[in-house]
Amino acid sequence: MGWRKSSYGGGSQGECLEVADGCADVPVRDAKNPHGPALFFPAAGWAVFVAAVRDGEFPV
Repeated sequence: MGWRKSSYGGGSQGECLEVADGCADVPVRDAKNPHGPALFFPAAGWAVFVAAVRDGEFPV
């Protein structure tokens, strides 16, 4: 399982998530804590979340 930083992460404070490919569910972890826990989301739910972020549904 290879982790990659989310393309939606940003800021200079390290507010970034990492996701891993190749799993039935989508594992997500805090990029600042790569040895910490990961959360697993159903792929369909993760796609809805990413679309909402992309569409600006979460105020900054």
